[in-house]
Amino acid sequence: MTTTSQKIRTRIAPSPTGMMHIGTLRTMLYSYFFAKQSEGEILLRIEDTDQSRKVEGAVESLEKMIAWAGISYDGEMTFQSQRLDFYKEYVEKLLDNGTAYHCFCTPERLDEMRKAQQAAKKPPMYDRTCCDLSAVDVKARIDQGEKNVIRLKVPRSEDISFDDIVRGRISFSTNTIDDQVLMKSDGFPTYHLANVVDDHDMGITHVIRGEEWLSSTPKHLLLYRAFGWDAPLFAHLPLLLNADRSKLSKRQCDVCVEDYIAKGYLRDALINFVALLGWNPGQGSTEEIFSMEELIIQFDLAKVHKAGAVVDSKKLNWMNGQYIKKISVKDLYRQTLPFLTKKEFYDSTEHSEAFITKLLTVEQERLETLDGIGEENQFFFHDISTDKELLRWKDNSDAETLEVLERASEILTATDEQNWTRKKLEELLMDAAGEKRGDFLWPLRAALTGEKRSPSPFDCAWVLGQKETVKRIAAAIKMLS
Repeated sequence: MTTTSQKIRTRIAPSPTGMMHIGTLRTMLYSYFFAKQSEGEILLRIEDTDQSRKVEGAVESLEKMIAWAGISYDGEMTFQSQRLDFYKEYVEKLLDNGTAYHCFCTPERLDEMRKAQQAAKKPPMYDRTCCDLSAVDVKARIDQGEKNVIRLKVPRSEDISFDDIVRGRISFSTNTIDDQVLMKSDGFPTYHLANVVDDHDMGITHVIRGEEWLSSTPKHLLLYRAFGWDAPLFAHLPLLLNADRSKLSKRQCDVCVEDYIAKGYLRDALINFVALLGWNPGQGSTEEIFSMEELIIQFDLAKVHKAGAVVDSKKLNWMNGQYIKKISVKDLYRQTLPFLTKKEFYDSTEHSEAFITKLLTVEQERLETLDGIGEENQFFFHDISTDKELLRWKDNSDAETLEVLERASEILTATDEQNWTRKKLEELLMDAAGEKRGDFLWPLRAALTGEKRSPSPFDCAWVLGQKETVKRIAAAIKMLS
């Protein structure tokens, strides 16, 4: 096995099958943190040997997401599909030393075999029909143009054991391991062969990947042994789960990074959140907000949890809100504008940058996503229709409510432009309210918003401006008169 005295080298090895899964982002981040904290290297390899699953534009999307995450990789990006001759050279070595063999079984025969095994309640495994074919027979069938694959010849009645950094000592019986296909009939290697050959060729010291690859590890260890190579160290990360602890799925939760970005989650918040899906600093720490630099310093692969990690959308919203609070209003305006322009209630000809900046100043403390801008305060963007019953505070009469609104109108009409600030409006209105704050402020807020819940009437008046504020109060007074 690889020793930790070697220079640390990890890799990012995504498949170009579509948008980036948040599990891929987590694996990428952990590999990056681990390499950088020890001044090691991280390489980028595109695992595109399964051409049937390749999605047009996926590679460009992956590159974009890696750059978005702020991750810089070492060396050049490599593609497995461009190394086919390299894999063929190595699979020939396995054929020569007897650890692999040609298999001529047709898909139809394999399907019948699996059905028979299932009917007999046996695990579906290749029955080794072609395992002991003679060299003469193999050559004759190849010369006749018979399609074939190359399989790993798994030894029987052995235990394959290894020390996983996350899970500790793990053992598999080779009697449960299938003779995995290493090279397909089209000349493309499977994941298993290409993965092992590339990790060795690139000098990878630590393979960090999801728990779903755990059962493949004994196959890979057998390949390392067959080639006579030292294996890297392995760390298998816990599954990501829905709130009901089922495996993360699109039906219950967003699973792609691009989906979260499209909903207005900030990069730093999403990275922070994903980094904590299965790991935390431990030792009684309650800290949950970390910069990329802090994550690189504090991350410890040995402290990654074994149990699955729940993708808690409420926690993500809270965390994103914490990051939104730290942004300058100017920067928040720049980042929310693309979301705002898609809103039906927004009209760029009517709502100036100054108006939106005021709105953001009011919303910033409670805003959880960039896409949430204006959603709960749409009364700022259009005329309102106030319910007469809503204007009354508790059991106050129409006359009492009317008196309050007329007093507020007098104060706000007399307030000059220089004093139309959040602070000054609060001082003026709170002074007018005296001890009966509810009696005074509730009718005013209802007149300005038409809602039971909204920001304070001082904030609302400040955002709306003097003209619109006085206009809305006048409409409420008319309703009560």
